[in-house]
Amino acid sequence: MQMSSTIEYALRAVVWLADHDERPQTTAKIADGTKMPPSYLSKVLQGLSRNGLVKSQRGLHGGFSLAVDANTLTVLDVVNAIEPMQRILTCPLGLSTHGKKLCALHQSLDDIMADTEKAFAAQTIGALLDRPGKSKPLCNVTVKGKTTQAKK
Repeated sequence: MQMSSTIEYALRAVVWLADHDERPQTTAKIADGTKMPPSYLSKVLQGLSRNGLVKSQRGLHGGFSLAVDANTLTVLDVVNAIEPMQRILTCPLGLSTHGKKLCALHQSLDDIMADTEKAFAAQTIGALLDRPGKSKPLCNVTVKGKTTQAKK
């Protein structure tokens, strides 16, 4: 399963803001740090703001910051703010004999979605930044004395 670019960008933006919580971040700074187009980032930030995950501040020292503590904000919160996860509640084919009792295929797919929801709900943004022994998200890493861009 591949996530949409919008979800990926939203997660990058939220991780960036969590890692730079000392002061609001401008759209240009977030876009540069997260390697995303500024116009697309604006759309993503609007969605996150509309759902109460980020807040904006106007003025000379303005920008965006998290509106929720990174240690309580989960990956699922971010995903659902942008593109809510869809569970399979009734037969997608509309077969009257199935109704709310899903066939083995659709029940299996829904079970996988439930497991994905649980995994996303268990992962906080703060924990992503504090994983010992792992590369810090969105940061350059040094390997054998050479600095490279961390994979995103």
